[in-house]
Amino acid sequence: MSPAGAVRHRRRRPEADDALGAPSGIVAIVGRPNVGKSTLFNRLTGTRQAIVDETAGLTRDRLYGITEWRGRRFTIVDTAGLDTRPPRDTTADIGALIAGTQAQARLAIAEADVCCFMLDVRDGVTALDEEIASTLRAGGAPVILVGNKADSDRDPYLAHELHRLGLGDPVLVSALQGKDTGDLLDVIVDALPAAGEPEAGQAEGEVSVAIIGKPNVGKSSLLNAMLGRERALVSPVPGTTRDAVDTVLTHAERSVRLVDTAGIRRRGVVSTDVEHYSLLRALRAVERSDVAVVVVDAAEGVVAQDRHVAGYAVDAGCAIVVAANKWDLVPQEDRVRPAFLREFGTAFDFVPGAPVLTLSATEGRNVSRVLDAVVQVADARATRVPTAALNTLLRLAVDEHPPRTVRGRRLKLLYATQARSAVPTIVLFVNDPELLHFSYSRYLENRIRSVFGFAGVRLRMVARARADRDAD
Repeated sequence: MSPAGAVRHRRRRPEADDALGAPSGIVAIVGRPNVGKSTLFNRLTGTRQAIVDETAGLTRDRLYGITEWRGRRFTIVDTAGLDTRPPRDTTADIGALIAGTQAQARLAIAEADVCCFMLDVRDGVTALDEEIASTLRAGGAPVILVGNKADSDRDPYLAHELHRLGLGDPVLVSALQGKDTGDLLDVIVDALPAAGEPEAGQAEGEVSVAIIGKPNVGKSSLLNAMLGRERALVSPVPGTTRDAVDTVLTHAERSVRLVDTAGIRRRGVVSTDVEHYSLLRALRAVERSDVAVVVVDAAEGVVAQDRHVAGYAVDAGCAIVVAANKWDLVPQEDRVRPAFLREFGTAFDFVPGAPVLTLSATEGRNVSRVLDAVVQVADARATRVPTAALNTLLRLAVDEHPPRTVRGRRLKLLYATQARSAVPTIVLFVNDPELLHFSYSRYLENRIRSVFGFAGVRLRMVARARADRDAD
């Protein structure tokens, strides 16, 4: 349309949903083997975490990923193919493994808010599909029927057979090509429960804290030390804590809800059904928390799994406090070495300014400092940056260090605001979001942090096109 004939729109300021909030809701992709569940998981999460191959049954564990759609973030769970019949010539060990993956997939169904039941539209409905449909009907969660491998124009005509399952109209997609996966995401978002609802019995202004970490680092001991009584079962056996247990206390005139979660293990190490169930419960606890206390074994040092656990919390929008527990077991020569303590902070540098506390939960040493740090990072997470001050700061930052030209074009920052979201999010309205390089985004983030803090909190930077701001 020519400028003369263009319709003029009233400018508006960005609204609360101009940026995405914390993830809320769990969606499980279920079905028999080799219908394309892992391909769909990779497509929806934009990753290649799941192994994709024509050989049935390659997914031996559940995978987790965050998906964003229509202003909603939620967790996608990829499950092993449900099959009650093990292949011929199966050894006892392989048979036990298959039985375990089936139980894990059923646990995912039990915990999911929405189940995507995936079938191969070219194969139609098999006897195994009918068995799975019966399981899903008994689960109680909303079920979305997904007919995969609808690659060609004639494949939709094969979908009529899927109606006989009585699970509603199927959504036909091609996970491999990405065809109509947007329509599927629309249906998923509509089926998810409303986000942002407070927990039952949770007071206004209450700080929700998830105590997380890999098994046997002393999470339950820390909870008991903070409360001054035996609230959670403590045992040297890893994985003793099986459920998330909430406890409310008052600290510095603030109401704090503590959640002791089961240990989170990396994929491939979770060996029992009850540990899988505990992991899913732990993820739920993290999703509804404001702050995560990441407990690590100071005597062992920070391992990759500790960073992985912290990543769960960061993806969920939590502020981070690192508690280096079992400090009494660290050799004296390491305690006095400054580089040793710096290693803990460096390991979690993806959350700038995260407090690192050394403590001994069993001896009660420095335990009182944990709640002080929790309140500190909770306040940082709740920081609101005045729009005028934010724009003044960013314009000065751009003037001092202009963005580089990309293929003859330069990024122009038109306006910035902090979205009304529990997760600190800065929305940048620019001429073209593709021109915002991650390094320049990090530069702007650092300038914001230098003035407004946000220590211990992941600050999200979201670029939006000029048209998003100009539209009604």
